[in-house]
Amino acid sequence: MASPSLFTYLTAFSLIVFFFRTFTAVPIPSFSLNSFGKDPSFESDFALYGYAKVINGGSSVQLSGPASASAGRFVYKKPVRVVEGNPRMAVSFSSYFSFSMSPGNGGLLAFAVFPSGFPLDVLNGSSSGLSHGLKERGNRVFAVEFDTSRYAHHGDSNGYHVGFNVADLVSVTVSNVSSINLALNSGDRLNCWIDYEAGSKRVEVRLSKLGDMRPVSPFISHPIDLSEMWNEDEVFVGFSSSSGNSSQTCVVYSWSFNTRPVPHWMHSQPLDPNTLKEDMRPQTVHEKRTCLLRVLAALIFGTGCGSLGAFIALFFCTIFGNRRPVAAEEFVIRPVEFEYKKVNVIVVDKSIKDGEK
Repeated sequence: MASPSLFTYLTAFSLIVFFFRTFTAVPIPSFSLNSFGKDPSFESDFALYGYAKVINGGSSVQLSGPASASAGRFVYKKPVRVVEGNPRMAVSFSSYFSFSMSPGNGGLLAFAVFPSGFPLDVLNGSSSGLSHGLKERGNRVFAVEFDTSRYAHHGDSNGYHVGFNVADLVSVTVSNVSSINLALNSGDRLNCWIDYEAGSKRVEVRLSKLGDMRPVSPFISHPIDLSEMWNEDEVFVGFSSSSGNSSQTCVVYSWSFNTRPVPHWMHSQPLDPNTLKEDMRPQTVHEKRTCLLRVLAALIFGTGCGSLGAFIALFFCTIFGNRRPVAAEEFVIRPVEFEYKKVNVIVVDKSIKDGEK
């Protein structure tokens, strides 16, 4: 019976490793909500705090308003990690939601990522329910805010803007939605896509009216490495909202969220558009001689790689494929001795024989 080959052993080992990693892998957080109260897993997987409540038969969640100084929070209760696995891999995430803010100004809605231990049930009626001075208190909250008010003491340059807040209420990057012909307080439903790319260490936000396609270019972006902010700690994603001194209401109609690990070889530094502008120069045409030298170098390199591959293939074929079978002892061919005798041959001339007649 022939013994299993080396290839068979390697294939079996690879299958065992694959199934082991599959069954021991950490489940990837992912969900999609188009109705809230009607989903059987809604109460077990999601939490509402403050003024947040399900309205219109489960079709939407109202986070704040219409009362003044009202605040609410809507959170996914299962933890998420931005670094996981062994070896450690950074995790990207994407979130889509549709929302509306009623006419008026003074209200604020934020998509936020809360660290483990953050007091989710503690809210105030201003600043989207987040307390000022988060960085000093060690609460590492990251938020994308949709603001219809202007708080000069919080660093807001204008109203009706989208901004990034990193462990503080002062936005590090701000952009006005009027630049893309949108209004946050029109009462119309808007689509929002928030994508964090762990490979490029960048957060991008896209906005559009309900029914429009996802924009190709982001409306606003910000470079940040969330793996340095939270390491392997668990975090929670959700929405936080407040009406401020107004009666403005904020409503979420749908929400989806998913994560995906990013291999180390896909990591890169954030792309800075300003650097590209500085480095833009007229393109020069390479000389024909330089192109020929590159082609020749590529041919030499390819020939060398092919020769090396052929040598390795012949080497393994010589080792594994050129083995001769060994015969049993009783079938071994032994030498046989032969006896030779001298024979005398007499040749008679025909002419002599005819003369005798």
